[in-house]
Amino acid sequence: MSRIGKQPVKVPSDVKVAINNKAIEIKGLKGTLNLTVHPSIDVEYALGSQQIIVKRSSDEKRFKALHGLTRALLANMMIGIMRGFSKDIEIVGLGYNAKIQGNTLVLSLGFSHPVHMEIPKDIKVEVKNPTNPAKLTISGTDKQLVGQFSAMIKAKKPSEPYKGMGVKYAGEVIRRKAGKAMSSGG
Repeated sequence: MSRIGKQPVKVPSDVKVAINNKAIEIKGLKGTLNLTVHPSIDVEYALGSQQIIVKRSSDEKRFKALHGLTRALLANMMIGIMRGFSKDIEIVGLGYNAKIQGNTLVLSLGFSHPVHMEIPKDIKVEVKNPTNPAKLTISGTDKQLVGQFSAMIKAKKPSEPYKGMGVKYAGEVIRRKAGKAMSSGG
C-alpha cells in the first residue's frame, strides 16, 4: 500500500462530494473543484463516515504512484474549498511596481515596456504595496492554479544574485554573490 494513498480523506460536514464514474466534484464554502481520476484508480465516498477512500487496481509501481497522487489531490481540494491557498510575492527594484487594471496585472520590471498578465478567473490578486518592494498576494481554491500563476509572475524577472533585484516569493532567500573585485596594480 502507498503510505499516502491508504489514508482516508476527511470530508467536513458542510462540503458536498459527488462521484460520477471517474469524475469527482467537490462543493464547499469557497466554490467548486473538479477532478477526473485515472481509470485504474477507484474512489469511494462513504456518506456516513464522511471520508473518501482511494483504492488502486494493481500493485505495479505506476499505480502505486497514482494512488498517492490521487489521494493528495483530493486532500488539497478539501483544503482549497475550506480555506483556500495563497502565495505572497515581492518585487524588489528601483522603479519596479505592480498594479491591477480590470482583469489584468500590470508589472513594471525594468523593461522598456510594462508586462501585462491576464488574471485567471479562479484567482484573486491583491496588491498590498504597489512600489518598492511591491507586495502581491495571489489566492484561490486550486493549489495548482495558484502556484502556476505565481511561477509565471516570477518567471517574468527572476531575482538576480548580485543586487537581489527581481521577483521572488516572500520569505525566499536569494544567495548573494560578490561583484567584480577591483584589482590593484597591473
